[in-house]
Amino acid sequence: MSNFKIISQFLKDISFESPNVPELFFKQDNGQAKLEINIDIQIKGAENNLFMVDLITKVHSKLEAGDKSIFLIESTYSGLVQMGEEKDEEAKKRTLLIDVPTLLFPSVRALIARLTSESGFPTFVMQPVDFAKLYEDKQAQK
Repeated sequence: MSNFKIISQFLKDISFESPNVPELFFKQDNGQAKLEINIDIQIKGAENNLFMVDLITKVHSKLEAGDKSIFLIESTYSGLVQMGEEKDEEAKKRTLLIDVPTLLFPSVRALIARLTSESGFPTFVMQPVDFAKLYEDKQAQK
């Protein structure tokens, strides 16, 4: 693991849509909901070993019958990271794609829980994400 510190973390972009409210609240039997969760990580490098790590999360809840949208949340939560001197590119990549997102994720998780509860839906708490496994899977695809 490389030497790094998160200088600041912040919400860069968020969108919440619930296109079928209030109808969904009035129907007694809406059937089963299915959930799609996509997570992406983008890194922008800057001078002086500063990096911007964007944790991009998309949570889409839909009804299985008719594919009707319940809610869609898209967020970009970012961390400005100061890296120590690191000669090993692989170690640097692992820090930016695993360690930093792992530290940013609890804020995203809290944000999504708060948004769903404020919207009148049952509070949705995301399961923890294994960013190391995500990284390994992406490497295996290449």
